[in-house]
Amino acid sequence: MKTISKYILVTFVSLFATIALAQNGKIQSVKDDYRDFAYVKTSEVLLEVANKGYKSADLFQKLANSFYFQNKMEDAAKWYGELMNMEEVVDPEYYFRYALALKGIKDYEGSDKWMKKFNELKPDDLRGKAFLSKVDYKSSIEELSREDIEIVNLDINTELSDFGTTEYENSIVFSSARGGGRKYRWNEEPYLDLYAVEKDEEGNFGEAKAVEGEVNTKYHESSAVFSPNGKYMFFTRNNYHRLKYKEDESGINRLQLYRATLSDDGTWDNIHKIHFNSIDYSVAHPALNLTGTKLYFASDMPGTFGQSDIFVVDVNDDGTLGEPENLGTSINTEGQESFPFINTNGDLYYSSTGFPGLGGLDVFKSEGLDKKVKEGSNRNFPIQNVGKPVNSAKDDFGYYENLVTKRVYFSSNREGGKGSDDIYTFEIPELKLLVEGTVEDLNSRELIPGATVILYDENGNEIMRDTVGDEAYFNFEVDPKKEYLIRAEKDKYTSDEKRFITPNKNQELKMVLLIEQDEQQIEPCDDLAKVLDIPIIYFDFDKSIIRYDAEIEIQKVLAVLTKYPTMHIDIRSHTDCRGAATYNEKLSDKRAQSTRQYLIDNGIDADRLTAKGYGEARLVNDCGCEPSNDSNCSEEEHQLNRRSEFIITSINGKTCEEKE
Repeated sequence: MKTISKYILVTFVSLFATIALAQNGKIQSVKDDYRDFAYVKTSEVLLEVANKGYKSADLFQKLANSFYFQNKMEDAAKWYGELMNMEEVVDPEYYFRYALALKGIKDYEGSDKWMKKFNELKPDDLRGKAFLSKVDYKSSIEELSREDIEIVNLDINTELSDFGTTEYENSIVFSSARGGGRKYRWNEEPYLDLYAVEKDEEGNFGEAKAVEGEVNTKYHESSAVFSPNGKYMFFTRNNYHRLKYKEDESGINRLQLYRATLSDDGTWDNIHKIHFNSIDYSVAHPALNLTGTKLYFASDMPGTFGQSDIFVVDVNDDGTLGEPENLGTSINTEGQESFPFINTNGDLYYSSTGFPGLGGLDVFKSEGLDKKVKEGSNRNFPIQNVGKPVNSAKDDFGYYENLVTKRVYFSSNREGGKGSDDIYTFEIPELKLLVEGTVEDLNSRELIPGATVILYDENGNEIMRDTVGDEAYFNFEVDPKKEYLIRAEKDKYTSDEKRFITPNKNQELKMVLLIEQDEQQIEPCDDLAKVLDIPIIYFDFDKSIIRYDAEIEIQKVLAVLTKYPTMHIDIRSHTDCRGAATYNEKLSDKRAQSTRQYLIDNGIDADRLTAKGYGEARLVNDCGCEPSNDSNCSEEEHQLNRRSEFIITSINGKTCEEKE
């Protein structure tokens, strides 16, 4: 895990509760180092013990944890696996860590297995709930990933830890262990300081220089953020102020927030501690909104749900702060949430181990959170994983973006870097989303030239329209992550429309709009059932009473006859083969007459209507009942023959010469 993230994690939790009694002298010899978070030395000794064949839950816990907090997930997964093989009762938290370690080596199937076990033992834990609510999280992350982004490892990175970028004037400010001097026992790297490096007009960086003034000390400094007027800087430092280094009762030095003021000579001085800092908990990673009225940060102060949570606090005009408030369980989990950032749109970016991700810390986003906080809305803030390439199987954090220059910086300890943590950058590519397709006939699927295609926004406001040519092709450029409605229409056709939400990646959206003729030319001898797509009129077996569903269809025939007063039709009724032929002929005639009478009763002149029953003489399938035809037809197949037809015998003076 990255440097500062490790510092925060170990100061946020009294690591793994009490360390169990050691199994031999060598384990005891590193007990103090383990408690003091000097994991490099610890893991070496514990590994030597384990390699000699010693086995115990305590040994495997310490060894796995040592690798886990060095972010050596392959080794961590190995020793957590050995711990699980002991089949002893362990804290469910080890199931969660084992799942993360497996995810860190891209064993997602194994990770999911142990997350389910973790959830079984801690069903109320938000991390397990988040996993179960989105078991298919990997496919969701893939959908949010961007293949058009190419990340670059900054030239300013060293073989040591460099991370946590923010912009200030024409420079970027970041944390680095490059300063030399005394080393931090955890990772044997020098303590962190804040550095600034100027960027020239061509986008190249110069030499990194330590931030001038009283900010940097012999202990850790990181995560700076500047007020909109440039007068204040908030940053993270160990509990070290005015040459006093303070630890809590357990001997842990916590992280705290400090505020520096810009002096006339351009240095940062007049260092003040934030009033809600405490010797008993950590406060770190400040982030300001666009107006500088809200400060977001990470802490394990009372009211925290997990190892660290994201909080928000009002910023007064003089740079002092109000009282902090936890952002709630839609943002925070029992895991680690840290490194918040608010862009100029008010979107929150932060890193978390508690929500389903690709491994380690993943970067998540909650759109419009700052506005919701200002409005005092409830604490239901939807989040989403930002996907690859920002997120990886390792730790990804410290996200920062400039929406004007389209430049993004983030930090990661992924494979292929120069040091333990590196700063990466990319330019947000312009998304080119195209919705395109054709307009076709619903029934024949032939192209429909001359149709009009209209694009609407989610509120139904027209954005643009186009009339398609001979190829019936349309295309519109659309914005990412927005809802649209697209409609095709043409005179004498019914319209077709589709609602869709655009993705957050470059791709073409293809669709076919199917419209149907609403008015067709009709001629004598045409069957209204076919011309106007009027379904067959069905009757129940051995009945001539018009069913309710049949009445609905006859109403369509009635509407056509009313619209065309010169139209005459012949109603032809049919039965299936079951029953005597003479009986069927009489039954079908009753059905035809019943249909005719219904139309007369509803206003159609009797002399426009003829009706006749044909019995079983005109079957539409092979469901005959002759002894030689043992078809074993189903009831549904027989019903196809119990039908009525509506043949136009004349219209507008033209007659049908069809032979019956």
